[in-house]
Amino acid sequence: MGDEPNPKNPGGGEWTFLSNHGHVLICIAREPEILLREVADRVGITERAVQRIVGDLEQGGYLSRVREGRRNRYEVHAELPLRHPVEAHREVRVLLDLILGPAEDARPPASDG
Repeated sequence: MGDEPNPKNPGGGEWTFLSNHGHVLICIAREPEILLREVADRVGITERAVQRIVGDLEQGGYLSRVREGRRNRYEVHAELPLRHPVEAHREVRVLLDLILGPAEDARPPASDG
């Protein structure tokens, strides 16, 4: 019975197609005011690991952090290229649009007729 495919994990094993950096970026793009503790819970890593990843993303120019009262608000710089040579011909926006759907402001206006 252990050899039956799991529809939620059809390939078996614990690997995923995206890295933790990608998962963190997607969570922040979805909710720019999200707490890092919440990101850690969703991604399944420690809050400290999320802090390191956010630092990497900020250092790489992919995220900016703005302090609003007692919280941070993050801005994703989706116009930057993906980092690996295999996908560097695409912008981060392409990945985010694939996972989250196109941003509202990027959609063409509805026609009146």
